[in-house]
Amino acid sequence: MTNSADLASCESADIQRRILELIEGASSIAISGHTSPDGDALGSVLGLGLSLMKFFPNKDIALLLADDDPVPRIYRFMEGSDRLVPASAYTGNPDLFISVDVPVVERLNNSAEVLRRSKHVVCFDHHPAREEFAELSLRRVEAAACAMIIDRFLDNCGIVARDGVATCLLCGLVTDTGRFQYQNADAAAFHAASRLVAHGADPARVALEVYQSMRVEFLHLKSIVMGRIKTVAHGRVAYSYAYQSDLEACGVTSDECDGLVDVVRSVMGVEVCLFLKGIEGDTKVRGNLRSKGDLNVSEIAAAFGGGGHSAAAGFSNNGTILETLTVALPMLAELVGEDPASVTVEL
Repeated sequence: MTNSADLASCESADIQRRILELIEGASSIAISGHTSPDGDALGSVLGLGLSLMKFFPNKDIALLLADDDPVPRIYRFMEGSDRLVPASAYTGNPDLFISVDVPVVERLNNSAEVLRRSKHVVCFDHHPAREEFAELSLRRVEAAACAMIIDRFLDNCGIVARDGVATCLLCGLVTDTGRFQYQNADAAAFHAASRLVAHGADPARVALEVYQSMRVEFLHLKSIVMGRIKTVAHGRVAYSYAYQSDLEACGVTSDECDGLVDVVRSVMGVEVCLFLKGIEGDTKVRGNLRSKGDLNVSEIAAAFGGGGHSAAAGFSNNGTILETLTVALPMLAELVGEDPASVTVEL
């Protein structure tokens, strides 16, 4: 008798075979991650893209950034980061567009236009999706990082990511597990990390560049965010924020702020947390949500048009920091089982 696990394995093998056929048949390929890219999005783009470049040297392969912003400073150490180009500057009509670490087309930002010009579309992702937008999707929501899916796909195709390319994939895994501190750091994640290190990935380099090379200016901003941390719902929900003017006063760029939500998450007794960053003159915000347990913060992000994982999600909102907190904090209080009407927002 064939069980459901066997069927899933057969289905996965078929999808991977068909994806490889599309790659082999394409003369031009464009690969992109999501807007405001993190280590997993960039590591997956670079890990897949550089591997395909080496294995298929005659193909025209473009590595795209969904935004016009430069590669975040802490990720510029990765091999091939200088090959990444803004999607808005890419004028090709590729035979194949590959989306990585993206659950919805909207999260592709400028790369979505390249997708629409492409003959075929493939998706590698580990986020839940409301609906599939690609012709073929290799979606594994149980994977701790998209980089794990890319690594396994390459290996199954007989392509081994080594040394600097393996370091790109390891960076994606390390950052999406919060240095293996989040709930998604399961046995499969550690096994994937072991494989990548065995193939030459450099975990010390990832730690140095991503977590141990903070600018003094950023630390000044971090101290401001720490000083603003407040809790509601009997200490079960924590939040903090940074205005755009704070970033400007400290001399910090927006892409440096990814880790600030973990400062809020570290408060003892907190189950869920929220960090907000003002953008566009503080008329809009970007929000990051984290959960320490089984509570699903992605539903809160979805209410603002965002998304992500149950333990880590994000969103953008048209409104001020105060307006966003006024809506979001009662929702978070209700999520942890407290009375949302009891929440008082303080800045």
